[in-house]
Amino acid sequence: MRAIWSGSITFGLVNVPVKAYGATEDHDISFHQVHDEDGGRIRYERRCEVCGEIVEYSDIDKAFEEDGDTVVLTDEDFDSLPEADNNEIEVVQFVPADQVDPIMMEKSYYLEPEGKTPKSYLLLRETLKETDRTAIVKFALRQKTRLGALHVRGNVLVLQGMHWADEVRDVDFKGAHSKAKIGKKELELSSALVEQYSSDFTPEEFEDDYQIELRKLIDAKFAQGDTLDTEETFGAKSGSGGNSGDGDGEDADVVDLMAALKASLGRKSGGKADKDDKDGGDDKKATKKTAKKTAKKSSKSTEKNNTKKSTKKATKKTAKKASQKTSKSA
Repeated sequence: MRAIWSGSITFGLVNVPVKAYGATEDHDISFHQVHDEDGGRIRYERRCEVCGEIVEYSDIDKAFEEDGDTVVLTDEDFDSLPEADNNEIEVVQFVPADQVDPIMMEKSYYLEPEGKTPKSYLLLRETLKETDRTAIVKFALRQKTRLGALHVRGNVLVLQGMHWADEVRDVDFKGAHSKAKIGKKELELSSALVEQYSSDFTPEEFEDDYQIELRKLIDAKFAQGDTLDTEETFGAKSGSGGNSGDGDGEDADVVDLMAALKASLGRKSGGKADKDDKDGGDDKKATKKTAKKTAKKSSKSTEKNNTKKSTKKATKKTAKKASQKTSKSA
């Protein structure tokens, strides 16, 4: 797995450095679109409606239209937003797990402890287990501010993205208010049927029959030789990119765990002196600053590696095409 995000979980003055990984993946078979006459790959072009030119992705900005007028937002505009460069998962509440409505849940991410010692990670994990609570958090990912739920799965902290409250639709179906009478015998039979199908949930027992049969169909076509040589049309397969380099020495910048816990409790109850509050605030700012530097360094490293790989692949692809043209000419 490749980390998609690096930062810290923060609650009070406690800082937990982590890396995030996608916890799920789509098992559906992916297809290309091809011309039914010759099997040629169908490509989509980004063409400007004003000048008619094909536009590179790097030259495309985002625009928003309202009341007949349009404003254009550049990458610099998005970078200027406060959450665009945020690398914190900020705990805002600890709530009973049964209070989180499943309809609000989105994609899940595994969180891996980062740094020389995972003590703060283990502390948060065990605290959530001991108190039987779910942490409600705010974080930023792909230039979007998100709400999330932090809970424990086995020995790993899992972050689940959540919809905002105004993104969940309200419904009031007419049929749900029907006054149709349910007979006692009907309810007994229905309950008996439920009992007949009742068991513990075992997700491994369920399979995607459609995808399994689709794979068999594809394998059969390969076995029959019903294939096309479309190397030139389809091009080289893109790589997955390299891992960003691990930072070192983050723990040296994280405030002492016990001191952070005590200071956080003092700030929450309002019982600490002004000087302690000021010192705690300075520690938190230093921690944020260090975490941001680490994230930026990691991002630059990843970008550099991806650029090198893309250049290398492009060179190989050009050489391959030249070789094929020479072969055809011969």
